[in-house]
Amino acid sequence: MPDTQPEASVRSGLLVFVVGPSGAGKDTLLAFAKARLAARSDIVFARRLVNRAPDGTEDHEPFDEAAFEDGIAAERFALAWRANGLCYALGPDVKAALAGGRTVVANGSRAAVAEARARYPNVKLVLITAPPEVLAARIAARGREDANARAGRLAREPALGAAPDLTIMNDGAVEPAGEKLAAFLAGL
Repeated sequence: MPDTQPEASVRSGLLVFVVGPSGAGKDTLLAFAKARLAARSDIVFARRLVNRAPDGTEDHEPFDEAAFEDGIAAERFALAWRANGLCYALGPDVKAALAGGRTVVANGSRAAVAEARARYPNVKLVLITAPPEVLAARIAARGREDANARAGRLAREPALGAAPDLTIMNDGAVEPAGEKLAAFLAGL
């Protein structure tokens, strides 16, 4: 993974790292907040890289494992991690936005919280979650994995290592939870 020394060039920006279990609705709430805050040029919603083909359930830029390894070796990524058998990264555009003093909102991973906090001195942590039965139903509805992979996603519980700055229970309609996230981001 990239060097974990805080980067002086990003000290003026704020990274909002949105994490939570699979099926919690992170992408849905991020899309809601992005639409609500579209007029805010100081807030950027990062598009992460994932080594999975697009399927309409998440907005990401697909890449392969070789590009992941090359990006790590060349220190191109703002952050990179592995979870659920996949490779994830935040691209160099995140570094540039933070260096420009902007707030960057990124869909992250609970397993990458420590690295995010070590690498960037100004991080807010948002935890989005839902009850286990809701998570299971949402994961199954996506249709991306077989039963074993779905069970693995549900069993995964990496420690955050820090208390979240905001926790959202996303177990109902999108609007209340989305408004809570948008209001938090607007207030930063």
